[in-house]
Amino acid sequence: MADSTISKKVWSIATVLMDDGVSNSDYLEQITYLLFLKMVHENLKRPEPLRWENWQNISLPEGCDWDTLTAETGEALRDRYVATLATLARQTGMIGEIYRGAQNKIQSPSHLRKVINMIDEVNWSSLTEDVKGEIYESLLERIAQDTKSGAGQYFTPRALIRTIIRCVNPQPGRRIADPCCGSGGFLLYAKDYIKQAHPAMTAPQQRELKLNTFCGNEIVPSTYRPCLLNLLLHGIGEFGGKSPIRCADSLAFQPSADELCDYVLTNPPFGIKSATTILVEEVDKKTGEKVTKAKKEDAAYQRNDFVAATSNKQLNFVQHIKSMLKLGGTAAVVVTDNVLFDTGAGEAIRRDLLQTCDLHTILRLPTGIFYAQGVKANVIFFEKRAAAKQAQTREVWVYDYRTGVKHTLKQKPLRESDLDDFVNCYNPQNRHNRTETYNAETNPEGRWRRYTLDQVLGNENAKLDLTWMKQTEDTTDRTLAELMHDLKQYSDDLSAAVTKLQQAIDEINTADDEEV
Repeated sequence: MADSTISKKVWSIATVLMDDGVSNSDYLEQITYLLFLKMVHENLKRPEPLRWENWQNISLPEGCDWDTLTAETGEALRDRYVATLATLARQTGMIGEIYRGAQNKIQSPSHLRKVINMIDEVNWSSLTEDVKGEIYESLLERIAQDTKSGAGQYFTPRALIRTIIRCVNPQPGRRIADPCCGSGGFLLYAKDYIKQAHPAMTAPQQRELKLNTFCGNEIVPSTYRPCLLNLLLHGIGEFGGKSPIRCADSLAFQPSADELCDYVLTNPPFGIKSATTILVEEVDKKTGEKVTKAKKEDAAYQRNDFVAATSNKQLNFVQHIKSMLKLGGTAAVVVTDNVLFDTGAGEAIRRDLLQTCDLHTILRLPTGIFYAQGVKANVIFFEKRAAAKQAQTREVWVYDYRTGVKHTLKQKPLRESDLDDFVNCYNPQNRHNRTETYNAETNPEGRWRRYTLDQVLGNENAKLDLTWMKQTEDTTDRTLAELMHDLKQYSDDLSAAVTKLQQAIDEINTADDEEV
């Protein structure tokens, strides 16, 4: 059976589950539980030398296997399935990670039986690692298209991921991380890229690629489980070892020396506000003493490696990513526009990046490419450098793929070829040898332009939302979602300004009271 046919067949299960009240966002989680059991069952039936490489050291508790489950009918089937999930959730190792907190959401025994039968019709052991991975990836993308469920926020367009990885050009033997994995796209495509770019890797190098190259975090349990299985299906990690990723909040942990990475490739969650605020130590300008500052929130993290306290999630992730890098390490991060122009903490973080890193490239992205609609995003590329008196950034190259560009998810989705010109301009083989396509006199609409550090610092608040092309977008053609996104952005900015004003007033009143 062709992989495209299997993809359609597996996706057709969603119709059955919808009849049982299971949403698309829950669908992948539910099918993950059953697919995993079926794959383990088939793998254990194979002669040991023929078992999948990263599924060698795996066994299931008594009564939790596929044969035991499928032998039941009616209410007994549902009860057996509930008991199986509960038992597997208590296991240690990778199985426990996949089933941690697992709950049955298929309440109808007849629907559960139908789903099991549909999964049972596919012989997964006959499929290659690449095909199994592609099928699961297709499920992730279909679910991301369901904008009502919000699943799209965990899914970065694969064309963009592949473009970013082509530019970063990761090498074998280096550690690659994603602090907010989502569906795992950055890690699995980085693995594919390295394998294709280095076909002559030795067996030890290939094993290193599978087991010790990739790491990351995903904070949402219902996203973490499918992500982990997605990585395993693509040959990242193995059941006999530790999980390649953790279900944890990245911002809660300051990376230790042995956790530092050579590459960080990621798309942090969109949005400005967070339920938490970072606590940082700052020097009081009046007293010269170190004080801990933070906004009042429900929870807080102590991160003395951060340069600014803020409730802006993306700004906190930019600081965290810098801390994750080894000296000489490279980061490619998808960020929303506010990261490039916010004042206060945003300005402090940008100035620190320009000073301590080589923030060499910005790719301006158009709207209409993310499942979270209306988002205005960019990719920033920077390399961490050793401390020095002079700024490590000497010039910033900007590629404007936003002005005059229109994409939609269905009619005109982003393709990798759309960004080929950017990759050529970026010049991954030698990014220090670049040529502008912009020229003030001969080509003012050139999309690739160089800015010196002095030009950047000459901008008010060291803003990095650098534009020069004439805006030709017809605002009447913009979607309601895009307009609402901008309205929310302005509302959040206004709310933040009002909060800062109130804090300033409170500080003045406190000072007056102390003087009295």
